[in-house]
Amino acid sequence: MPLKRGKSQATISANIREFHGGATYARTREKSGKKRADDQAVAAALNVARKSGARIPRRREPNPFAGAVSHREMERARRKP
Repeated sequence: MPLKRGKSQATISANIREFHGGATYARTREKSGKKRADDQAVAAALNVARKSGARIPRRREPNPFAGAVSHREMERARRKP
């Protein structure tokens, strides 16, 4: 069954529950583990909500310069491939 379109919290929660009961979740869980399957269920539900017009920010990548102490270390980290 396809996920419901909508941006309310109830719709997002229903979509996550719908994804947990499907065959795709079972395959992902078997192949990659429960944590990854849960993350994928949440990501799919939030993606549908975003397409419906919900103002949910995208997940940001971690900052590679967050642990740098000095300007010199930041430059070294930036130059690494």
